[in-house]
Amino acid sequence: MQKFNSTHTSTLPRDAELQQRLADNGGAGEAMKENGAGKNHILAEPADSSLCTKRKMLVGLDVFCLCVASIPFFACELKAVTPYRRGFFCGDQSITYPYLEREAIPDTLLIAGGIIITGLTIALGECHRVRFREVHSRAFVRNLYVSCLYKELGSFLFGCCVGQSLTNMAKLSVGRLRPNFLSVCNVTYASLNCVPGSYMAQVTCRQPKDKMVEEARKSFFSGHSSFAMYTMLYLAFYLQARLSWRGARLLRPLLQFLLVMIAVYTGLSRISDYRHHPTDVITGFIQGGLTAYWVAFYISSMFKNNRPDLSPTSMSLESPLSSQQTVC
Repeated sequence: MQKFNSTHTSTLPRDAELQQRLADNGGAGEAMKENGAGKNHILAEPADSSLCTKRKMLVGLDVFCLCVASIPFFACELKAVTPYRRGFFCGDQSITYPYLEREAIPDTLLIAGGIIITGLTIALGECHRVRFREVHSRAFVRNLYVSCLYKELGSFLFGCCVGQSLTNMAKLSVGRLRPNFLSVCNVTYASLNCVPGSYMAQVTCRQPKDKMVEEARKSFFSGHSSFAMYTMLYLAFYLQARLSWRGARLLRPLLQFLLVMIAVYTGLSRISDYRHHPTDVITGFIQGGLTAYWVAFYISSMFKNNRPDLSPTSMSLESPLSSQQTVC
């Protein structure tokens, strides 16, 4: 009995020592984990800061691309480049139409209508998505409304710049005479004493306003037609992507038809105002429609679904105007 007690007594300190060692090792391990977690936390802050900096750089790149795309447009509007001086054949009846002071759709109404109607609809649609559809954001801008509006309106404005730059570049390069060129130039075939069928490379206009003469050399292709078709068709695409209410089975196509009809009427009015030839209007429709399709399906994210093959890291580094980003 005494031997058993002595054995038990000698075992207790040994067990206590073993438990103490295990406790010390566990505490050290936890301390190492805490130190490791703290290290990861310390390293996470510079990583987040670096990620935010990269996103800002991508936004700056988007703004730079927007400015570059609008250079031809402003070069034409600021009269930095003069249109090509194309001649005409004497007796050509397509340039003998009268000059009308008033236009059915002036430039101010076209720009205000296209930008305001489309921009306001997109703004309301994105605000509705953020409020009721639980949209998440990976952009450096934490405000969901600002993030979504920046992405969608940025894509729309980029398409406007590209479309109008292409239009103005064609106007300056081709230099096609408008149907009212002779009236604007204030000359007639009789006053020119030209032989019917002969080509006149140059003509001296009696119009004191040089700006009107330059505008009369910018017929191809119609900027009104291209801009109206782009804005209205882009808005029709936006309604197709966002107006998912079941009751809109016929309402949505009706709205889309009205939008396209407004664009078509705008182009046709340019023919009746003697500002453009029919081929100018048709080309403007094609260019505006192709630009709207390109921006809606390849730049904007309105028709994009979530990409499971993209990791969160790769998606977080995408530009707010990227076509693969499906959240604001």
